[in-house]
Amino acid sequence: MTDAGARLVPLDMVKPQHKLEDELVRKVIAFAFDLSAQIGRFLEHTMFDLDGFDALLAQEYEVTKGGKKGNRTYQSYDGLLKVQVQVAERIDFGPELQIAKGLIDECLNEWSAESRPEIQAIVTRAFNTDKEGQINRAEIFGLLRHNIEDARWQRAMGAIRDAMRVTGSKQYVRFYHRRKVEDGWKAITIDLAKAGA
Repeated sequence: MTDAGARLVPLDMVKPQHKLEDELVRKVIAFAFDLSAQIGRFLEHTMFDLDGFDALLAQEYEVTKGGKKGNRTYQSYDGLLKVQVQVAERIDFGPELQIAKGLIDECLNEWSAESRPEIQAIVTRAFNTDKEGQINRAEIFGLLRHNIEDARWQRAMGAIRDAMRVTGSKQYVRFYHRRKVEDGWKAITIDLAKAGA
């Protein structure tokens, strides 16, 4: 058997439990590859069908279904089944963000005697990077909600808005069902990580 160092090890030198574990992992991974391919084909067919329906609507009404971002919802006639397509934009920040940070730091240094520690903590969290080296987008967007009249703060918020760039988007398809129209929607779980939850 080939080990992790790419060395060939005679079968009689491999412990029985390691042989069993190897066999088990290969069996489970083979099923995982098959299931992944099946889900990929399912998603491809689903999008093909939904796009075909949208094309029919566009032809019939000369209108495209969905908002600017492409979000759309489809329901069964009885109101018990629903398919949602959501498009999430990926936003990154350009170099203007560093200018915003400098302006905000100026404000905080000047206000430090009277500024509340909460606002300093919010700013620190916003500009700290996570494990992937990404800034905290939610906290950055949170800064924009503060209504602070200082001209430097306002310029900083303008710099943050100018720094925002849509760098791509990802499409999500979600499926829901319910027993009666009065019931709340329940998701049909296809995500393996959530299937056992």
